[in-house]
Amino acid sequence: MQDMSALHRGLAIISSCKKETGDIWHAHFGAAGIAGYLLLKENDLPVETSRAITEQLQAMLLKHALSERMESTVHLEVDEAEKRITSALEINIDQLHWVGHNAIYTALSLSAIRELRGWGSEADIEGIYELIRAFDRTIPGRSWLGCTAGDVKRFVIEPGEMPVIEYPEQLSAFVLEELAAFRVIYRAEAHHDLIGHMLTFSHALCLLHDLGYSALFRRGLTPLLQLVKALRRSQNLHPESASELRLVSPVDRLPLVQAEPSPWLPLEQEFWERDHSLHDWDFGHQFKFTCSYYYHLRRVPRLHEATIDRFRCIINF
Repeated sequence: MQDMSALHRGLAIISSCKKETGDIWHAHFGAAGIAGYLLLKENDLPVETSRAITEQLQAMLLKHALSERMESTVHLEVDEAEKRITSALEINIDQLHWVGHNAIYTALSLSAIRELRGWGSEADIEGIYELIRAFDRTIPGRSWLGCTAGDVKRFVIEPGEMPVIEYPEQLSAFVLEELAAFRVIYRAEAHHDLIGHMLTFSHALCLLHDLGYSALFRRGLTPLLQLVKALRRSQNLHPESASELRLVSPVDRLPLVQAEPSPWLPLEQEFWERDHSLHDWDFGHQFKFTCSYYYHLRRVPRLHEATIDRFRCIINF
């Protein structure tokens, strides 16, 4: 049976994040812990590869654990916990907030609680609720290529501009086709990171649908498509003219540098033979981006060849 400790530790980080740090970002590592568990569960990996992934996953969770908490022996019922958490997402799902992390944290938390068949006291669940509510009225994201955060917030998805999406399989195909359309991927928060979050945000919406929250899946499509609309401005950007689009970012700088493809994929043992703690597992994204990409690919395997080299550029560090 698969070790579920990553679920417990991941939920603990997510639940404690707002109270312990006063911010929303340390929860990345909790979400990555849950994504790592799902990655191991959902992909048929050799024993040695699973062991290598597990070692780095547990090292990340240990490094980024927040203050010690007493494990509650009295858990809320799963339905009650889910109702409280989703009530927070109901308030802010209709707009793009920090490239979809409100949906990402929610979907991974619900997935973990459902997998564990219950987790956390009322105070623990309230911690997750408060974290999701902290996204109310926040910006779409901080780094953009070819537009500003204000532009993205005002984007309207015109009829016929995007395909009609009703089910997760359609969404998986759509985001993988968008990934395949990038001529070049740049190593920048405004590019490779946003493309990665296109995968994780859409994955979160699919998870919500899988868990029975089809209305939240549908409501989350508009903010996701706003992110896609922003990214489309850079799909056919020539390397020589990468500076033609306006860069709005507190961390990125021109000229943008092309991302180097990873020689190994995260489902290969060699990928994990590197010590990824040296770059903090890309803030946990090496687990999150990987889990989301392969989730979509399992649903649309025909897009493997068209996307795998682009994914190599997203996952390398």
